[in-house]
Amino acid sequence: MAGRGAAAPPLLSAAAAGSLAVCALQLGLAWALGRRLGGRCPPADRWVLGWLCYDVLVHCTLEGPFVYLSLIGTVAESDNIFASLWKEYGRADARWLYSDPTIVSLEILTVVLDGLLALILIYAVIKDKYYRHFIQITLCVCELYGGWMTFCPDWLIGSPNLNTSNWLYLWVYLVFFNGIWVVIPGLLLWQSWLGLKQMHHEKSNTRKKIR
Repeated sequence: MAGRGAAAPPLLSAAAAGSLAVCALQLGLAWALGRRLGGRCPPADRWVLGWLCYDVLVHCTLEGPFVYLSLIGTVAESDNIFASLWKEYGRADARWLYSDPTIVSLEILTVVLDGLLALILIYAVIKDKYYRHFIQITLCVCELYGGWMTFCPDWLIGSPNLNTSNWLYLWVYLVFFNGIWVVIPGLLLWQSWLGLKQMHHEKSNTRKKIR
């Protein structure tokens, strides 16, 4: 038992605070970029652009370095700034520390395919291209699949790699940072559903008028 004069342990370690600060910086930058790119877009699409910019930033500046570190060694063996960020996340999910084949395979797909699709979708939203919802649906399905395959294999064997003993690891690292790639793609799928439905109704009404 700690004495009365002992200092209470900090709620956040320096590594955790630094990692969260990097995420907040990325989010702020993505929001500003999305607002700038979507100046002439409807409000809903400006939100979409903000998310897509954040998506691209995360894929390129966080997950890209993770793939590189995992292909030349492991995060646990590396000592650069990107490794320190992933070591902090690895406190919640140990698979990210030791180049788990399933995780690395998914991240390669995420960085290359999802990153490219997000860039194409940004262009499609800004230019109001006909293929916007096709790309949007494809990207969302890829991200939902990635989330499922990240956690389902570990759940099936009793989650030995997941550390849920700490509120930060459970609710922030595992639930929040992975949950947003479930909730937001789900909302974008719903937006595409409504958009395609509206286009179908407009096409049907045009045909009726011609007849």
